[in-house]
Amino acid sequence: MAKQRSRCPRPSGEPRWVAMFYEPARDSWTAGAESPYRAPVLYAVGDMTRTVRARGDEVTVALWGPEDGAWRLFDTPSASAGTPAPERPAPGSPEPARLTERMTDRRHQVLMAGLSKAGLYDLSPEDGDAVRILADRLDEPTVRRVAHWLSAAGGGR
Repeated sequence: MAKQRSRCPRPSGEPRWVAMFYEPARDSWTAGAESPYRAPVLYAVGDMTRTVRARGDEVTVALWGPEDGAWRLFDTPSASAGTPAPERPAPGSPEPARLTERMTDRRHQVLMAGLSKAGLYDLSPEDGDAVRILADRLDEPTVRRVAHWLSAAGGGR
């Protein structure tokens, strides 16, 4: 007889986007990602889901978010057939430009790490400009793929 999982509790605090993951071994829910913006939480859900499924486990996710100043339980991305709802920042949250800047900085760091693993440590100013342009124009999965290629080219040092 299969044990029925507990219902996902509403997160505490002010409404924001929160992805809750169910842990069957503990019969509990854990916050896996939180942000005032929906997109980074959905991105994290995708990454975590791929990781858990790669281990051969099943994933159960509950997506909580703000709606009219209160908490609302949304359909998880895999369950929803339509397009995602428009992003609604939580009250008092930083501007979306700051998030964009953080993600660009992250992509820049990933590319620099890949170059280091490939043995390219002493970069010229032109090289630095090229890395910044790539970080601005490429999405996260593409940047990771390029960094993987650089690492493989460097012999996985």
